[in-house]
Amino acid sequence: MGWENNVRKVIPYTPGEQPKEKVIKLNTNENPYPPARSVRDILDNFDISDMRKYPPPNADILVNALAERYKLKPEQIFVGVGSDDVISMAFMTFFNSDKPILFPDITYSFYDVWADVYRIPYETKPLTADFRINPDDYKGENGGIIFPNPNAPTGVLESVDMIEDIIKANPDSVVIIDEAYIDFGGKSCIDLINKYDNLLVVQTFSKSRSMAGMRIGFAVGNEKLIKYMNDVKFSINSYTMNILTQVCGAEALKDEKYFTDTVNKIIDTRERSKIRLKELGFEFPDSMSNFIFAKPNKISAEFIFEELKKRKIFVRYWNKPIIRDYLRITIGTDEEMDNLFEALGAILNG
Repeated sequence: MGWENNVRKVIPYTPGEQPKEKVIKLNTNENPYPPARSVRDILDNFDISDMRKYPPPNADILVNALAERYKLKPEQIFVGVGSDDVISMAFMTFFNSDKPILFPDITYSFYDVWADVYRIPYETKPLTADFRINPDDYKGENGGIIFPNPNAPTGVLESVDMIEDIIKANPDSVVIIDEAYIDFGGKSCIDLINKYDNLLVVQTFSKSRSMAGMRIGFAVGNEKLIKYMNDVKFSINSYTMNILTQVCGAEALKDEKYFTDTVNKIIDTRERSKIRLKELGFEFPDSMSNFIFAKPNKISAEFIFEELKKRKIFVRYWNKPIIRDYLRITIGTDEEMDNLFEALGAILNG
């Protein structure tokens, strides 16, 4: 079949399992709590006749709400169908040099997939023994830089000062900071976008705002960066985010108390979970996200992963070098975590 010679072949990203049966699902870093009540009200009262029309291509409803929430100009905000869509668009827009882009060797596993899809050269930089970024690794010639903060799947948070050091050292490259988990204990780099015109900060509604099913992501940056991204977006598909998602996203931003309370509940459960995991003999870097990257010290991570599945508890496991000894455990409700700890105790004492 000669036509296959012209097919773009890549190894796709593998998402976490989405089991159909009722399980304790701690494998995809979803929020265990529902969105703000006012989002439910929007769904109950939505005028279905609006579905017959194309949605606003600029997603102005959501962009304006984000601008108000983060005290920015609408022209500094780009929205997409989840942060994956936003980052994919950023790769396509900004990473067009012959020089390799840089990202950590242990990080979000979609980065190398996008690089392969868009034919972008890349180099991975090793994390230190304690899973931290060495800023000196990101100060040579490059075609762009991206990494999450906190990192995934490790949960390790880097300081804004360290990140600023990297941004400052790369005035000729766009630096993308993927802040999917920043609300669970970190300080955002958003305040730096007016200081550095090469900085793009990406966030999502999937984690802290409990809206993974709605698919809302956004980027903030210099107005010129955002215009370039919109130019690319409108050259591909102008109507990417439906009107119901735009309205629900804007509504979710209004209830700051619910957002704060929900995030704090997850943080409290995470800190309690660290204590329990240590008691069970697990080691892990100090997570500032809504998951813990935990290494058992007696039984293999893969064995525990399979045994938990038999008990209908799903966590994330990668059979890859360096990280195959670890499990990534999403923080669920207190009840879900107690069920996990009971199961882990039974497995470890089996």
